[in-house]
Amino acid sequence: MLILTRKLNEEIKIGSGITVKIVSISDNTVKIGIDAPPNIQIVRTELYEKVKEISVNATKSINEKPSGLSKLKIKKIV
Repeated sequence: MLILTRKLNEEIKIGSGITVKIVSISDNTVKIGIDAPPNIQIVRTELYEKVKEISVNATKSINEKPSGLSKLKIKKIV
């Protein structure tokens, strides 16, 4: 992990297309602005983790057989 010190209105360049700027600093909060190409997805970590958790749970429920399914079998009449 690279750790940098920046002051208000200073920027960090990531590659040629991403700029991170310190927009404001107050008490325990730092606001940053991120300028990136539209094809780069920018998501807060807590939202990313929640979406990931929901996706994993949805996949698990699709792969599980519903309980009581054997009671619904159709009996063949010969």
